[in-house]
Amino acid sequence: MSPAYPADSVGLVQPFKLLIRQPLALDCGRTLPQHELMVETYGQLNAARSNAILICHALSGDHHVAGYHEGSKKPGWWDNCVGPGKPIDTDRFFVVALNNLGGCRGSTGPNTINPETGKPWGPDFPLVTARDWVRSQALLADELGIARWAAIIGGSLGGMQVMQWTIEFPERVRHACVIAAAPKISAQNIAFNEIARQAILSDPEFHGGHFYEQGVVPARGLKLARMLGHITYLSDEAMRAKFGRELKTAEPSYNFDVEFEVESYLRYQGQSFVDRFDANTYLIMTKALDYFDPAREYGNDLAAAFRRATAKFLVVAFSSDWRFSPQRSREIVKALVDAGRDVSYALIDSQLGHDDFLMPIPQYHRVLRGYLARVAQEIA
Repeated sequence: MSPAYPADSVGLVQPFKLLIRQPLALDCGRTLPQHELMVETYGQLNAARSNAILICHALSGDHHVAGYHEGSKKPGWWDNCVGPGKPIDTDRFFVVALNNLGGCRGSTGPNTINPETGKPWGPDFPLVTARDWVRSQALLADELGIARWAAIIGGSLGGMQVMQWTIEFPERVRHACVIAAAPKISAQNIAFNEIARQAILSDPEFHGGHFYEQGVVPARGLKLARMLGHITYLSDEAMRAKFGRELKTAEPSYNFDVEFEVESYLRYQGQSFVDRFDANTYLIMTKALDYFDPAREYGNDLAAAFRRATAKFLVVAFSSDWRFSPQRSREIVKALVDAGRDVSYALIDSQLGHDDFLMPIPQYHRVLRGYLARVAQEIA
């Protein structure tokens, strides 16, 4: 007997792997002769092929955006937002989600086999950029027969890919939804990423990235990296409200075991991440985040970069997000205005922090629903 899924769920979904046979030249100077992408789709592509939406994932995301996999009770990472009648309405749109090149959830990446060696790519996998991802995604669109996206949507690092799309392939994007993102990350954010990378690189089990052959995982380093990252995703207010300074026991134990509730939470988050993510992929993803700066090739003038864009934009920020603060979103908006682009901006009152872009906040959902209703009307 098959399980009953919520009425507003896309239900049981089956990911598929798509082979891109066209060579992909990367920003680092190397070329991949071919690569595979793990993909999920929801809804139906209309006869005009005009109702397709691409979802770009953030640092630790993947292709499983909505619905359920066989045998799993946990839905996709943005299930609250994607489905029948939801803000990204699969009754109206054909939604495409993928695991980016270099990922660890089925797409060609460090934990897949290098055909030249017959061994996992490991540290030999090339460093990739947001522009490389966009070019790979464009090849995916070609394979699916999608000449122009009705909208491309992404949060955090996903939002950076959305911006890159509008600059790299302006004629292929009708609407761009940039959520909780920045035009480039700050020195402080680069510093956080470097500490996370050093935690992994200095783990004795990392073996220079060749830990697969050793049958081990650099769990300590990856766990520390995730714990550090998770602190930056949450606001101080959210951590105080959720954990306070609560001890797990009545009195201090005067040792270095877990004593505070927040310590227990972070260790759990770190360990669960070790069980589902690849250390080499984490290094690649954080470097791509550091490298993102589309204005660099335009005299450090973001408005000049956006003058290439023809899409209409929705930019969304969250009041409690200190990692990619509302000020950074306003920089994007100002550059778009200076470039003469069509842009709408929404600041969502929030509590959690950077992770709010994943949450079903009513105001946030109303903004997305209203904007995408306009998109649907344009293509009707």
